[in-house]
Amino acid sequence: MTVDPPEQPPAPRRAAFYFSAHQDDWQLFMNPPAFLDVLDDATRCIFVHMTAGDAGLGVGTDGRKHPFYLARDNGSQTAIRFMADANDRSPIEPAVAALRFAGHAIRRVAYRNTTAYFLHLPDGNPEGGGYAETGYQSLKRLAKGEIETLTAIDGSAVYRGWRELVATLRAIIDFECAPDLSVNLHVPEPDRAININDHADHLATADAILDAANDIPARWFRHVGYASMDRPKNLAPDDRDMQCAVFAVTLAGIMALDHRVSWQHYDGLYIGRSCYSVEERRSI
Repeated sequence: MTVDPPEQPPAPRRAAFYFSAHQDDWQLFMNPPAFLDVLDDATRCIFVHMTAGDAGLGVGTDGRKHPFYLARDNGSQTAIRFMADANDRSPIEPAVAALRFAGHAIRRVAYRNTTAYFLHLPDGNPEGGGYAETGYQSLKRLAKGEIETLTAIDGSAVYRGWRELVATLRAIIDFECAPDLSVNLHVPEPDRAININDHADHLATADAILDAANDIPARWFRHVGYASMDRPKNLAPDDRDMQCAVFAVTLAGIMALDHRVSWQHYDGLYIGRSCYSVEERRSI
């Protein structure tokens, strides 16, 4: 009996990058675009998480079984696998490695057409001043030159100045981009007049990507963060369902590692909204 070979997924035509400061940002502020991209086998989706989202705990557990930052990592990875397997696929084993970019070791998790990076930089707190427990380190303070180095909370890498961090991000982008792929860059909205009172880590993440990718021909998607709570709910029911599902799975992944979550808080503020602008840029 002759059996046809299994159908191969199409070769990727697009690289879609999602840059977020914390492990639950893209789910709340960059969905449903993220879900739709992952569902498209012709799109390579790269999720870059800048901070550990540790809320000043560093590698601490807050009295739980696992460090808080690892629980948040698990939430994001669970959501990514959920999206990648959503079309009736059986789970597979992710490929996990620590790769070096511009001399810095970064955790990389590959799963189907997705890749997730975790830099594990210290959470800078909403105002950007950092936390005492992690030496008042933050992306904002590094960008302003108030600190000379920024060290990942797990000790995996030390960034000696803003330029070194930017060079590392550019190395990740170049590694994931084949010459024939079109590029979409999803970033927090960097304009402080539009993205009013957003988390300092969100804004610094946007600034870092603007510096890292300023000469890459790409389509830029600039997503409003905290300020979206003041915008009207604009998602159609199907799109809201996608956003809700991904965020719910994220919270389940955090709970699986013995940390508490708050659905009601975020549902009231951000669910049902997706606020972003799109710009085709050849250079800055």
